[in-house]
Amino acid sequence: MDDAIALTLLACFFLTSIALSRGKRFLSQQVKDFMLQRERASIFDTSTAADMRYLLVLVLQTCVLSGIVLFNHFYDSVPQLMSRVSPLLLLGIYIGSCLGYFLLKWLVYMFTGWIFFDKNKTSMWLESYSALIYYVGFALFPFVLFLIYFDLSPTNLIIIGIIILIFSKILMFYKWVKLFFHQFDQVFPLIVYFCALEIVPCLLLYRGMTLMNSILLLKI
Repeated sequence: MDDAIALTLLACFFLTSIALSRGKRFLSQQVKDFMLQRERASIFDTSTAADMRYLLVLVLQTCVLSGIVLFNHFYDSVPQLMSRVSPLLLLGIYIGSCLGYFLLKWLVYMFTGWIFFDKNKTSMWLESYSALIYYVGFALFPFVLFLIYFDLSPTNLIIIGIIILIFSKILMFYKWVKLFFHQFDQVFPLIVYFCALEIVPCLLLYRGMTLMNSILLLKI
């Protein structure tokens, strides 16, 4: 019954429809590039300005939908927070946190790639990371619709959310192996590197959200 959430979802639907209708060829090519191994990155060379705008909109949509999922989770787990803090303010904070998380990960990937890998492989990984983000947004959209309008239980929310998260991490690890794994003795460093940049940041993000909620409860 929240008009702001309904308008947000409606805007996401129209933006997704426009992106799919006008950039479906480019988006489908990104899926092929993600699954296949190429010699060099191409997203910044072959894409038009319109394509890049669609990609940025889809990445922003992923952040918005992720913020709605977090909002719904904390609505169930910390109900007193919703009665003391403006829901729109909380939703904005969660969306901003997700956006900051993805941008920080992008910068970390650029920095670590500059140190440990060559420029071409780093560019291909950033391209694959961007593609994975906006396709996760496609998966989150029906999930959020069921979450809001069919009143999923907190248990089902956590299970489905974990499944989406694990599947995205498996795809990321798959791409890492194709890009950076050449010898068997590199498996262990790759796993450590993957955990440091993928698993730990997710835990830190969730922990940061819970600490922020506690601070809001104490100050308001």
